[in-house]
Amino acid sequence: MSPLKRRFLFLGLAIALALAIGTIGFTFIEGYPPFDAFYMTLITITTVGYSEIHGLSHAGRVFNSFLIVFGVTTMFFAIGAMTQTVIELELGEFFGRRRVKRMIDKLEKHYIVCGFGRVGRSAAGELQRAGVPLVVVDRSPERVEQAIREGMLAALGDSTQDQTLAELGVSRAKGLIAALATDADNLFLILSAKGLNPGLKVAARANDDQSEQKLRRAGADTVFAPYRHAGHQLALSLVRPHVVQFLDVASQDVGLDVGLEQMRVPAGSELAGKSLKQVQLRRDLGVIVLAIRKAEGKMLFNPPADAAIEAGDFLIAMGEHEDLRKLEALLAEVHA
Repeated sequence: MSPLKRRFLFLGLAIALALAIGTIGFTFIEGYPPFDAFYMTLITITTVGYSEIHGLSHAGRVFNSFLIVFGVTTMFFAIGAMTQTVIELELGEFFGRRRVKRMIDKLEKHYIVCGFGRVGRSAAGELQRAGVPLVVVDRSPERVEQAIREGMLAALGDSTQDQTLAELGVSRAKGLIAALATDADNLFLILSAKGLNPGLKVAARANDDQSEQKLRRAGADTVFAPYRHAGHQLALSLVRPHVVQFLDVASQDVGLDVGLEQMRVPAGSELAGKSLKQVQLRRDLGVIVLAIRKAEGKMLFNPPADAAIEAGDFLIAMGEHEDLRKLEALLAEVHA
């Protein structure tokens, strides 16, 4: 239970206790009917100032004196606590929004995850594990709070609005994931995002297969249909289970220190202009080059040993994470 809920629960129980003590006391000491006893207690602890419903005996006045001290103190404490809570919430929300805005304003080449449902949450988790800067935006306060609890930068807003995208720094962003609930919302989001940043890389989810081409025409670079993909994986797990296991090892955290990475060969790299046979990545680093995406866009799968590595190429490599980091450092080395 959150601290806020505990605070209100405590205040409610304290007020209920004061009302119960007063009602029981007036019923047994003065013989009031239960409702009259409750009403007498209510006007006493709220300091309304009405006259006594029935005349009080000496014992009744002694009890009422105790009730005034206890009940009124409880009510004043409750009012003060609720006022403090409201002020804290308002100030916390105000300063929280300002802090989030300052953090977003500092982002460069970041990724924006629009929608924190099941698909968006999974995508944001992968980006977080990859160590890239990201910001999550969702219309639901509960989902935004969940993203924050998971250590992500998150903002409340409607990502289909140009103003919201501008506040998220879409003009400086490197990529955007459209994971909203409907294809129509994702389509509108892509059109808005591409209008603000034509060079933005966009990946979108599609619920309907017929929406895939529309999302691509709107500017999505990648369209993912989770239901179709899930069906494909289910069938593949039955007929080719070892293939599925390999893909899980390559792309997911399954307890093995193995990963699949893409690494760009920069201009002036020590590896540029050499063949795979010359660099001997598998022998020296324990890294397997599964494919080379050439600078002109051609994908060379299972490249032969004499395949040349050129500046601007992307190496699709698989290996242990430490070995992959060594390859990344080797690619960064330039000719003296």
